[in-house]
Formats: sequence, C-alpha cells, structure tokens
Amino acid sequence: MSIGEWVAPRRLGRDFRWLLASSWTSNVGDGIALAASPLLIASMTDSPVLVASGAVLQFLPWLLFGLHAGAIADRVDRRVLIMVANGIRALVLVALCAFLVTGVATIWVVLVVAFVYGCAEVFVDTTSSTLLPMMVRKKDLGIGNARLQAGFLVANQFGGPPLGAFLFALGSFWPFAVQAICVALAVVLISRIATTRVPSADAAGPRTAVHTDILEGMRWLWRNPPVRTLVIIILTFNITWAAPWGVLVLYATEHLQMGPVGYGALTTASAIGGLLSTLSFGWLESRFSFKALMRVCLTAEVLMHLAFALTTSGAIAFVIMFAFGAYAFVWGTISTTVRQRLVPHELQGRIASVNMVGVFGGLVIGQALGGVIAQVWGLTAPWWFAFFGAALTLLLVWRPIAHIAAARPVEDEDDAAAA
Repeated sequence: MSIGEWVAPRRLGRDFRWLLASSWTSNVGDGIALAASPLLIASMTDSPVLVASGAVLQFLPWLLFGLHAGAIADRVDRRVLIMVANGIRALVLVALCAFLVTGVATIWVVLVVAFVYGCAEVFVDTTSSTLLPMMVRKKDLGIGNARLQAGFLVANQFGGPPLGAFLFALGSFWPFAVQAICVALAVVLISRIATTRVPSADAAGPRTAVHTDILEGMRWLWRNPPVRTLVIIILTFNITWAAPWGVLVLYATEHLQMGPVGYGALTTASAIGGLLSTLSFGWLESRFSFKALMRVCLTAEVLMHLAFALTTSGAIAFVIMFAFGAYAFVWGTISTTVRQRLVPHELQGRIASVNMVGVFGGLVIGQALGGVIAQVWGLTAPWWFAFFGAALTLLLVWRPIAHIAAARPVEDEDDAAAA
C-alpha cells in the first residue's frame, strides 16, 4: 500500500483528499500563530491582564457567535462559507502585517485583530466539521476523522509552533505573512470540493430567522438522548480537565521543578502520544467496539488526574502526558464520529456548534475554578478536584455510554453518502 493510499484511502473519495489538504495547510498556519501570537503580544506589553486577554479572545468568539455559525452553516453552501471566512482571515492577517511593517501596530490593534480573526475562525471550524459526513460513508467517518486529527497534530502541534518562533525571530511580521499564505492556499484547496450545499437549504418556503434555526437544533438535541448525553459528557469533562490545565505551567515549573523547557516538553509528549494513537485508529476501530474504547478513554482520564495529583517526578509526568495524548485523541475522534453518524446532514452545523460552545464554555469555567482552587489550596488541588469530578461523572455515564455507542440515526443514509 502506498503512503498516499494509507493516509487518504481511495474509498474516501477525491473530495476528502481536497478537504484533508486544506485542513492540513490551514493547520500549519494556525500552528505558526500558536507560538507567534503570544510572542508578539508579550513583545508589546508586560501587563499580565493584556497578555491574558490574548488567550481570552480565543474563547470569546465561540461563546458569542458559535451557535449562529452553526445555524448559518446549515442554510448555505458550506464550502463557500468556509472560503469566505478563510478569505476574511487572510485579509485580517495581511492588515496585521501592514501594521507591523509600517510600525503603527499597538497592543490594542493586535487584540482587535485577534478578535476579528477569532470570529472568522468560528465559522471556519464549525462549518469544516460538517463536511466529512457529506463526503464519506458512515462506516468511514472514524478513519476520516483520525486522518484530520493526525494533520492537526503534525501541522498545528509539531511543525507550526517551532516554525512560528523561528519566523518571529527573523521579524515580527514574517509568521503572520506565512500564515496568511497558508490560509489563502486553504481557500484554493477547499474550492476544489464539489458543492456542499445542504439539500434542505433549497427547500421552498419563507426563510426562517437564525434564532429559530438555533432553537430547532436545540430541540432536536434535547429529544435525542445519545447525542445530548455525549454533549453533556464533553462539557463536564472539559470543566474538570481545564481546572488543572489552566495552572499547568505553574504546576510543572514550581511543583515538579521542571523549568520552562520541561513544561514545553510536556505538551510535546502529549502530541506524540496523540499522533501515534490517531495513526493507529483504524487498527483500534477494527478490533474494539466504540463502547469499550469510550469507557477506556474516560477511565484513563480519571486515572490521569489522580496520577498528576500524586506524582512529584518530572519523568513520570512525561509518561502520564504521553498516555493522555494517546487516549484523548482517540476519544476526540470517536466522539466526533458518533455525533456525525447520528445527526442529520441538515443539522450538522447547529449540533456541532452546540458541542463547540460546550467545549469552550467548559474551558472557561474550568480554568476559572482551577485558578481559585490552586490559589486557596495549592497547585495539586485542581488535580484532586478534576479526579473526583471526572470519577463521579464517569460513574453516572458508564451505562449510557453503551447506548451512545450503539445508537443509530432514525434514517440511515449510509448508502446515499458520497463515496
């Protein structure tokens, strides 16, 4: 089997390969910004509040516009929406480069640019998650999501950040110029995909208001116990996960005495574990049921929190972080696949957006709780909070997981999906 066939099997179709190429290219640009954006903000201010604002602006657009992005994605040609939103991202980056080159950029200009860029990114990410179910058969969603996840890890987590730091050292505008090129190229690649307009978007009748579409999606979600429970699991586990993760840098540098380099290496260990697990996802999917894999992943999450709460060794922390990356990306691939299989095409955007709002809402709540807990009870306390919270959640959802994994859509459109 050739490398190309292994990465993007022919059975997934030509459109999937264009989607994969576009996703990987865009992730290179986002990975560059992952390192360059904090460096740029830190070079302009030493205010912790302003530096933290750069991170907050990653979440705020999701909370403000996430649900609207999902509703709009369900009423237009999704390919065109991604192209327009990515085009806006590219223009914003070009404007930032112009500000930097001319020397008129200020911290406030950078924060405004970050917010506008983040708003466009909400539409790109929400809509992109709806394309795969329109391209491949339901039984191939797992391998398709795994390949997209692998691209995220290689481009966004491994390749992008070191490249971003190197380019920033050459000049503050270089990382964002290269990022703009990557985003523009992603527009070209996604344009090669066949039309992805939802059939219901062409239905006759008066156009409903966006908030009406959002409420329709929420009602469907509430009446679908498997998907509803899955979203609740993701929200809850993101709260418990984010509590210690918000103070991870302090935990690593002060409690484990690992230093800045060691802290950076922890995230690398996680990415390596995730890459290996996503590359082996096809093997896992063919040998184990989703029910078993979901239960193993959530159990591993509980044990991971306990291990971090107990350990004082940096070496052990690396092993824990490697294992975290391995199971976390398997869980992410499975949960996305299950949701995509169960949600009708015309609701994919709205349900995906609810899921993403839950993800980012959980991150905000969890980080806020983690900071307070660590301040009052110490740097290991958030890990104990996460352990008990995740363990209780796991006990409550242990049986429902079986129903989630075994659930089937009301109308199975597997044979009608594009090959």
